[in-house]
Formats: sequence, structure tokens, C-alpha cells
Amino acid sequence: MNDALREKLRHLPDKPGCYLYRDRAGTIIYVGKAVNLRRRVQSYFRASTLRTAPPKLRSLVHHVEDLEIRVVRSEAEALLTESHLIKTYRPRFNILLRDDKRYLSLKADPDRPFPRIVTCRIVRDDGARYFGPFPSSTVVRTALDFTEKRYGLRKCAALDPGPDDHTHCLADVIRFCSAPCLGRIGEADYRARFDEACAFLRGERPAVIDEVRRQMEAAAAKEDYERAARLRDTWLALKTLTRQRARARLAPAIKRPTAEEGLADLAQLLALPASPRVIECFDISHLMGAHTVASMVVAVEGVPDKRRYRRFRVRTVANDDPHAMAEVIRRRYTRLLGEGQPLPDLILCDGADLQVRATRAVLGELGLRDRVPVAGLNEHFEEIVLADGRPNLVLPRDAKALQILIRLRDEAHRFAITFNRALRLRALRESVLDELPGIGPARKRQLLAAFGSLRRLAQADEAAIAAQPGITPPLARAIKEALRVRVHDPD
Repeated sequence: MNDALREKLRHLPDKPGCYLYRDRAGTIIYVGKAVNLRRRVQSYFRASTLRTAPPKLRSLVHHVEDLEIRVVRSEAEALLTESHLIKTYRPRFNILLRDDKRYLSLKADPDRPFPRIVTCRIVRDDGARYFGPFPSSTVVRTALDFTEKRYGLRKCAALDPGPDDHTHCLADVIRFCSAPCLGRIGEADYRARFDEACAFLRGERPAVIDEVRRQMEAAAAKEDYERAARLRDTWLALKTLTRQRARARLAPAIKRPTAEEGLADLAQLLALPASPRVIECFDISHLMGAHTVASMVVAVEGVPDKRRYRRFRVRTVANDDPHAMAEVIRRRYTRLLGEGQPLPDLILCDGADLQVRATRAVLGELGLRDRVPVAGLNEHFEEIVLADGRPNLVLPRDAKALQILIRLRDEAHRFAITFNRALRLRALRESVLDELPGIGPARKRQLLAAFGSLRRLAQADEAAIAAQPGITPPLARAIKEALRVRVHDPD
């Protein structure tokens, strides 16, 4: 074990999070999650582990040359972060040691005549409502079962259920299904139930969970312990699901007095002439070098201003964050100079010293090195990277200046990942056309230009598709069939 790794092991926090192991070449070879990072990571490097652990685990430990961590708020968030990191980097030892399956989500498709809610493992940009993903499949399935029974939603997979679909179905007898297939409920009333179910899954109906708790307590008072146990499991599952939804939806906001104090501290730490009123933060996102994009989020007086957010497609490099950062910085501030727009008071880079140096080099080319200060935020240990050669600043986690930078960095990261995911999903959907004989790149561009999107193409009738130049009726029929299977079918 080298000295740098030994030093990092001594300073690990007692907090939940994810850890990433790198080999001598700097490649990420393993990603793991922990409720307590200090205990979990240090356990790998004990003498007893190296003596008694399975061969694959011993091999992993012997290959570790460097360590990174990502601190999160809870075990559930650590699980989801671990899943994302494994899918992003596909570390060699994760493939050898464990499965990296996707976590379950709930999907509600409002476009169906009598919509239902189903489980899925892939979240698509298809107009449906998604809830999740959630780390526990047991919680998801328990919540779905309760929701279907509580709101009388159908479970059958028929697109437009009718009497024929009820032939061998007993859901209206044993599951409280409202039986739209038999006409016992109209479409408007059923949709009202469906909307209430979605509101419940969004965490907007807490009284329903309290009702389950009261039923559990009443069953226990009557000594009906079997029913009380079932209600207890349901109650705990619903609390877990809605609590995770609330955490994902209600990110803590920075209050203006706190922001002002944090900005004043930040100005002092970075030796700025005044509090940075406008901060522009940049982040790079890609998946194994594909669809490299960048985001820019802006904070005014310490509070994010979404009207100023910008997204960039990186044109010149792939899988090279410092050079991608340089390209985006050059494009952004060349434009500001050309248009005579005001410059920010601080540029924040998501990354370590390489991104900061790349940014400073570009600002030097543009004559802005002494006009716009630059800092970075190393997300592995939440260190502030300075551009003037001083050592990185390590602040207490609750320091107001650090909290402003962390929240801004996290917002840039979210914005960049959302853009990257949208590009990947669009490329995935559009690739359906590549599989059809007779559809080349030019004709594919023609169809997407004519209909605007793959979803609108899927909704068009065969006659409208066949009216396009070079599209015969049989080819139009094949396009409709391919899109019906790949775009509209549920997971």
C-alpha cells in the first residue's frame, strides 16, 4: 500500500457514500457503497482480509493504488449512486464479484383509455409518469399492490379492456378492481382514481399512510396479530417509498441570508475583491466517452437562477474532461466578449486541478485571466481547488461557503446528466429505424424532419407516412409495426 492511499484511509468520514478503487493506470476497477465509509473501506486492507478473503477479493485489494469517495445523505442514496457509477464505468471487479441490475421504478402511462401502473427497470422519455427508481424491490411491489387495491386500478395488460378480457379474471372479486372491462366504471371516474393514485405515489396524500397505521393499531388491539403484521409491512413500505420520493423532490434550498454570509466567507477564502454576486458553474458528462455534453448553471446572490442555465454539446473531444472543459469555456466567453455581455464574478469547475488549469489557460488566451477568478470543487473529498497555486482548501462540511459550492456543483451535475441521458435516449429510439431495410441515414433524417420526433412518427397513420417521398405502403406498414413494438409497448 502506498503512502498516499494510507493517508486517505486515515481520513475517511463516518458517513454513508460510495467508494471507487483505481489501479496503477488510474482506471476505476471497483465501485462499492457503504453505510459507514470509514469502517467499510478500511476493512478491505486489514491483514485478516488479505489472509482469509476469497481469491477474487484478495486480487482486488492487491490491485488498488488509489481511492476516491462520494459522500451522500443516506443508505438509499448510496445504493442509487452505486448503481449509476457501475453503469457509467463498468469496473472490471464489479463484473467479477457482483451483479449490477437496474433498480425498480413504477410507470404510469396516462395515454391508455384505462391506465394502469406497472413496474419497470428502464426509465424512458416516452410521456409516461415515472416514480423511482427505488433500491428495494419489495417496497416497490408492496406499494404497487396497495395502490392498485386502494384505488381500484386494473392489473390486466389489455390495451382497452372489454368483457372478453374478464372471462378468466377474478380481480374484481379478490383485488377490489373497479372492473372497467365490464362497464362498472366510466373512463372519467377511472381516470380520477388513477390521478389520485399518482398523487399518492408522489407523496401528496400522507393521510392515506396514517390510515394504514390506524388500521394496524386497531388490528393489534383486537389481537388480530396476523392482519396487524401485514398492515405493518405495508405501512413501513409506504413510508419508505414516499420518504424517498420526498428526498428526491425536495432538495434543500439556500436561504438568502445564509447565501449572503456564505458568499462573504467565500470571497475571503478565495481572496476576491468582493462577494461573487454571479457564479457560473460548469460540469462535463458522458457515458464511456459517448454523447459528451456540458452544463452551465448560474447562481445569483448564491441562489440558482434557472433562466441563465445553458447546455453544450462538446464537439472536439470525447472522454477527456479537461479538454472538453476548455472547449466549453472558450465558446462561452468568446460569445460573451463578442456580444459585450457582463462577465461572472467567479467561474466554478466541477473537477480537480486539471479542469481548473484548462479553464485558466483558455481565459489567458481570451485576455480574461486577471478579470475572472476561477476555482474548482473536487467532489471526491469536497476540496476547493484554487487557481493561484495554493493547497486545496478543506472546509468543515457545514461551512456556508462550501455548502453554496456543493449545491451549485450538484445542480450542474444534475443538469448535465439530464442532457446526456436525453441524447442517449433519443439516439436509442431513433436507432429503431436503422433496423428496417430500405431506411438509410438520409431517409431517416427525412422522416424525423417531416414528423418532428419519433413519437409523432409513431402516432402518424400509415397513409401519412406513405405520403413521404420514397416511402411505399409496405414500408410505411413496416415502420408502424416496428414503432408500435419498440416505442409504445410497456416494459
